[in-house]
Amino acid sequence: MMTLEKFEEASELVRKVTNPTKLVYSEYLSEETGGKIYLKPENMQHTGAYKIRGAYYKISTLTEEEKAKGLITASAGNHAQGVAYAAKLFGCKATIVMPTVTPLIKVNRTKNLGADVVLYGDVYDDACNRAYELAEEHGYTFVHPFDDLEVATGQGSIAMEIVQELPTVDYIIVPVGGGGLVAGVSTLAKMLNPKIKVIGVEPSEAASMKAALKAGEPVTLPSANTIADGTAVKRVGSLTFEYAKKNVDQILTVDDDELIGAFLDMVENHKMVVENSGLLSVAALRQLDLKGKKAVCILSGGNMDVITMASIVQHGLIQRDRIFSVSVLLPDKPGELVRVAKTIADAQGNVIKLEHNQFVSTNRNAAVELRVTMEAFGTEHKHQILEALENNGFRPKLVTTKLY
Repeated sequence: MMTLEKFEEASELVRKVTNPTKLVYSEYLSEETGGKIYLKPENMQHTGAYKIRGAYYKISTLTEEEKAKGLITASAGNHAQGVAYAAKLFGCKATIVMPTVTPLIKVNRTKNLGADVVLYGDVYDDACNRAYELAEEHGYTFVHPFDDLEVATGQGSIAMEIVQELPTVDYIIVPVGGGGLVAGVSTLAKMLNPKIKVIGVEPSEAASMKAALKAGEPVTLPSANTIADGTAVKRVGSLTFEYAKKNVDQILTVDDDELIGAFLDMVENHKMVVENSGLLSVAALRQLDLKGKKAVCILSGGNMDVITMASIVQHGLIQRDRIFSVSVLLPDKPGELVRVAKTIADAQGNVIKLEHNQFVSTNRNAAVELRVTMEAFGTEHKHQILEALENNGFRPKLVTTKLY
């Protein structure tokens, strides 16, 4: 069982291996919601995520014989690094099975921590099944990423730190994948103060906890297709589900598009890189009435490769009308391009790409196409630029923006 005594023990132990992630007050999110919003930046841990807590505490409870057999686990990346790092500290061999779609940064960091990495399957569940097979074959000790009460107890140490730093917290908002984090945090939070509301947040396309609560038991989703790869779990843990069912007040879901916007908010307003799964708590804020309340969003991880980051930023800018494209038809004669550019400049737009197509019409004197991709301050400014182009006779047509 997860007991207060074990939570206290875990909280003391994990201090040896965790960075102090003090709460960060978010003026931006507080203004947006009308509450007082704080961030728990677990993305700043040595391994880039909270997972070191559960991994280290779990391994500390193993016998010398269990550790000597070697450890194995399955992970989409963050638990992998947690186990690899903790195993190195305990002097254990570690093998990690990761989905083939795991971001390269997570694979390389896991290898750099001394673990052997096996890539298998498309999602965590595939990798987990393979890890069980290897554990049976080689006699390894399995360290489950979420369906393990010692692991969940280690993750729950986050709640201890939150309540110690902000005793009057009203809400703790937690990303949900397999359920270990939300089970640990909610159980300890309710022990410390039953009035604290714990909200779990899942990706809409991988809402395995919501499905489990509806069914009354864990169920397997047909797929878990989301950009929040760290929480792309088709089935929550059976052990941790019982604790989540008892202690979690509400489960919310967010779409991938909302995570893209949350990424931009975090980078621009807090200068922090948080991976998509870690942003679930922030993306869900607008679904809650937090006026006059104190809420803590757990940022569960920050392991995102640069290519994914670049893609998220581009999509976010387009999504928020900070970048957009228009097509205008012009007579093929000198000076027309200058007129378009001047109209945009006078409206304070910034051209970042031009495409000139002379073959849109058989009569070039009648029309050639000019596609302009430009920056704006947002939706209102975008409409001002479109209006300026219209007033100058260009009849702009919005087209799909492509930045490549």
